[in-house]
Amino acid sequence: MAITLTTLRRYALARSLFGPLSLERTIQRLGFVQADPIRAPARAQDLTLRHRVKGYCAGDLERLYPTLDIEEDFFVNYGFLPRATQALMHPRTPAAVWSPERLAQAQAVLDFVRAHGTVHPREVDAHFAHGSARNWFGGSSRASTQLLDDMQYRGLLRIAGRVKGVRTYAAHQLPAPDSLVTDPAQAMDALVDVIVQKYAPLPERSLAELVGLLRGGAPQWASLRQVALQRAKQRLASANVDGITWLWPGDENPAARCQVPEAVRLLAPFDPVVWDRRRFELFWGWAYRFEAYTPAPKRLRGYYALPLLWRDQVIGWANLSVQNAQLQADLGYVSGRAPNEAAYRLALDDELVRLRVFLALPSRSPA
Repeated sequence: MAITLTTLRRYALARSLFGPLSLERTIQRLGFVQADPIRAPARAQDLTLRHRVKGYCAGDLERLYPTLDIEEDFFVNYGFLPRATQALMHPRTPAAVWSPERLAQAQAVLDFVRAHGTVHPREVDAHFAHGSARNWFGGSSRASTQLLDDMQYRGLLRIAGRVKGVRTYAAHQLPAPDSLVTDPAQAMDALVDVIVQKYAPLPERSLAELVGLLRGGAPQWASLRQVALQRAKQRLASANVDGITWLWPGDENPAARCQVPEAVRLLAPFDPVVWDRRRFELFWGWAYRFEAYTPAPKRLRGYYALPLLWRDQVIGWANLSVQNAQLQADLGYVSGRAPNEAAYRLALDDELVRLRVFLALPSRSPA
């Protein structure tokens, strides 16, 4: 069967919207779950996992994190990933070299963390009184928090859990050297395979951009990204569709995975189905943008618009909120109107019921 854009679109949906599986198996299969602190009505990581994890409720990842074989860290973005994948990127050597004063400061904090086991940033700040510092977006934040984040990025600390959404820290014990992938080329190939597993099928240019983002996860191997990309192109399957080269795992057949469920799904802005905006426009013919940081008068679809998937088409978006313990959904459609089908209305109702369960909301208005 010839590979068409329709084939690739349905293949992308079938391979990404799998499950439901257990939480740990889902994260292993996805390879990486991007995190975002905005809760509208739930965080992006929870909105991503709810489609793929059996019985998943908002906050389960944060609650169960200490029991799972996963870590918070930077990959191509910041999020959650299997511990074995994190180990591929460490020991990480950032381009910025610490001054002797900063190194001494970090060592003192590391000694403090080791003595206490798990620490909250306010405990570190209270003990050391590091003061304030300018953060990356021009504001001011506690210098202790910035140092803890930098130490985590360098592999000295790990995220032990969260308390009311605030990360707590513990000393990071890396795997034994004999269990690490010590060949940089081999490690880079494994990291590229994680990208492909999560986001395939990918336009060639999108894959190149994602491999470029590995400069954040593995800055010590930034010079190896291009040759790793070339090796990936050689081992992946590919097809040219309407002048664009698409890539996917060599052991998969896109034409064999084209079943379309009769379902509505409201997707997180960073869900792997919609993350690649280039692929999104090729598949669905319109531009979706994340507008939470866009000034309100310039927003086209809303603060935290969730793409609305019906069958194999993203036909619109929804802005969700919770008012008086009830879920409110403000829907918009690319065509200007909802599908005039009873099947669509039933599927949308089912999705909203699933969202209420996910958010632990009552199924009907209180008396």
